[in-house]
Amino acid sequence: MALLAALLTSGCGTPPELRDAQPSRSARSASPTPTDTAPTTTAAAPPTGAPTPTASSTPVAVRCPAGPSSQQVTALVRGQDLLPADAQVRVVTGPLCADDWHYTLLAVTGYEPLQVVSRGSGTAPRLVTAGTDVCTAEVRVTSPTGIRTLACGAGSST
Repeated sequence: MALLAALLTSGCGTPPELRDAQPSRSARSASPTPTDTAPTTTAAAPPTGAPTPTASSTPVAVRCPAGPSSQQVTALVRGQDLLPADAQVRVVTGPLCADDWHYTLLAVTGYEPLQVVSRGSGTAPRLVTAGTDVCTAEVRVTSPTGIRTLACGAGSST
């Protein structure tokens, strides 16, 4: 029995593959080599000319640089027969964009404010929804954060 115990314990210790292994990454990072620092330097280098926020690079909705125009949004809503033909319409907010989504708030004389959510290119937007409550399932689930915040309110996280 003693011989068996001696044999079992004699095999203990650091396995051969670990005895000759190179130092761990944390040990090498104490004295970095050019290979270790090159990726970090490249990734940390700031781009030349800091980009300005655009509709697709920010979680908030911003003025649409490439449209749609307020007239296009109004025509889009009128084309869907959501407004009486003689309704007086004024854009209160927007169009604001995030990615290819747009949010516009319209004041309609004699009616409650009309929220409009559209998406697509600025030159050919398509209506997603319009009304006094535009926080639909599609808007909650698929729209960018900036549009969802405007359409569903700041308190909504989904």
